[in-house]
Amino acid sequence: MAGKPIWQLSASELVERLAEQQISAEAAVTATVDRMRATNGHLNAVVDDLGDEAIEQARTLDATFNKSGLVGPLHGVPVTIKVNVDQKGKATTNGVKAFADVIAPDDAPFVKNLTNAGGIVIGRTNTPEFSFRATTTNDLYGRTFNPWNDWASSGGSSGGASSAVMSGMGPIAHGNDIGGSLRFPSAATGAVTVKPGLGRTPAWNPSQRSERGMLAQLMSVQGVICREVRDVRLAMRSAVSYDPHDPWQAPVPFDGPALEAPIRVAFTKNTYQFEAHPAVTKALETARDCLMDAGYEVVEVETPDIGEIGEAGYRALMGEVNVLMLDDVRKYGSTEINRMFDEYFELFPPFEGDELLRQMARRSSYIREWNLLLERYPLVLTPFLPSPTYAWNRDAEGKDGVMAVLGCGIWSFAMNYMGFPAGIVSSGIHDEMPVAVQVVGRRFREDMILDALESVETRVGVMAKKLFERGSG
Repeated sequence: MAGKPIWQLSASELVERLAEQQISAEAAVTATVDRMRATNGHLNAVVDDLGDEAIEQARTLDATFNKSGLVGPLHGVPVTIKVNVDQKGKATTNGVKAFADVIAPDDAPFVKNLTNAGGIVIGRTNTPEFSFRATTTNDLYGRTFNPWNDWASSGGSSGGASSAVMSGMGPIAHGNDIGGSLRFPSAATGAVTVKPGLGRTPAWNPSQRSERGMLAQLMSVQGVICREVRDVRLAMRSAVSYDPHDPWQAPVPFDGPALEAPIRVAFTKNTYQFEAHPAVTKALETARDCLMDAGYEVVEVETPDIGEIGEAGYRALMGEVNVLMLDDVRKYGSTEINRMFDEYFELFPPFEGDELLRQMARRSSYIREWNLLLERYPLVLTPFLPSPTYAWNRDAEGKDGVMAVLGCGIWSFAMNYMGFPAGIVSSGIHDEMPVAVQVVGRRFREDMILDALESVETRVGVMAKKLFERGSG
């Protein structure tokens, strides 16, 4: 291994070495658990240490391997699961003190997909209260730190996942995304992800007592955060396994047909009413140049109005939250999260009654406009946020803070509202922190998005390697 610690290996490298019997699952998991325990005391990314169970599972997996070979494509790979998704016998807290004793009766389908493929869960990761902030902190577990520095946010709501994976606590971290909760943390820490499109991965919690609202069903998706693009691809191929508990999931193969080259990419730097930081503009231009060097045809275009779509999506979701979720927030949430919800409602007035129904009908026209754009350009390179990584508590600093973090996230919300997949990769460094861009694609073409992200990563470099070289995390 030429001096490279086991915990730094990608999932792809681990599986290759496990298959060749260069290392055992027990060695891989033990090394990663040791790393988790050495690092997590400061970062607070993992809030439920399952390391001892994981090592035992790895020993069992090694015995199985000796008899019949690899159990699946993630054989022996250490993974983490976010605490807002069910894992049998564990608490599904969603970052809320009152839910600390909500014990899952069974695994969620996404968890089953990863473990059936051979993944071994070493811990459960932190999320903000109700998974509804762009930074990860709560009264139950405390704050999760960014491995690059203590000033910056680790993102939200999958901030525990991004901090864990980027600091070496497993190469694959589960997360989910209703408005940016896979992409905000990945952008904040230099990780990579693809937010799946509607119907791509299964979503259901066996512990749930009622069904989610229609917009939550349409907008929320399960996914992974990794250090390298190839690991996102590796994990997603298993994660998309069909489960009938999710009425929206479609059993579509992960890898779609190749398109005739050169693949056309629409490119925009438009951040609408929000001023773009020069580092974001530079990162976008770097990503554009990487794609062109890789053989893509990149054309600067004006897309359908993301300012309108993003705001409409957030206000529609707030309308549903106001009816179906707010009572729980008022009853079980902290003073801080309740104050923030008051600010959300002032800044993004919820659509209600007839207006909400009209806006949900209008949603189809937004999707149609973007479908037509994606017919001409199968991929779109866009900003994610108009500014580089934000301070850890910025979204709690009044209305200005909410707008500086969430209000400007129109490129994020819009993709959830329309159900399109969107990936994140960092293509620059500013103030010793990664700067991310977003690539959007057609439904069920997450594979093409990952191809594009990999073209950027190949030329810019893996951000985790820069972090490890710096001796951080």
